Amino acid sequence: MRFYTKSHKYFCGIDLHTKMMFVCILDADANIIIHKNIPTNGKTFLALIEPYKDDIVVGVECMFSWYWLADLCAREKIEFILGHALYMRCIHEGKAKNDKVDSEKKARIMRGGDFPLAYAYPSELRPVRDLMR
Repeated sequence: MRFYTKSHKYFCGIDLHTKMMFVCILDADANIIIHKNIPTNGKTFLALIEPYKDDIVVGVECMFSWYWLADLCAREKIEFILGHALYMRCIHEGKAKNDKVDSEKKARIMRGGDFPLAYAYPSELRPVRDLMR
């Protein structure tokens, strides 16, 4: 199992859904900068993180709708990491389970170096991968 261990000024944990996404941004001292539910679209997301784009990492759990966010981050030169859904036990086994709590936990485990990584397929390889499934 590989974990994300790089340090940044800001850590953005996202609980991603089809229509809405809960975003939590922490600074390097673990203070919550933003904790907000926003519509799932690129313009809203980029406007929200604009002041922090210089040194931020964006992390989401691997699920069916992460492709667009990975592609957006690649175009904007924002570090993107994909969390391995089966190994994110601190989220799945928590007593309090909702989108707000999950987004904060993702940001905190990224900051702490315990974010389990899944392979984020590059956009040019995804069609072949999807065919093989």
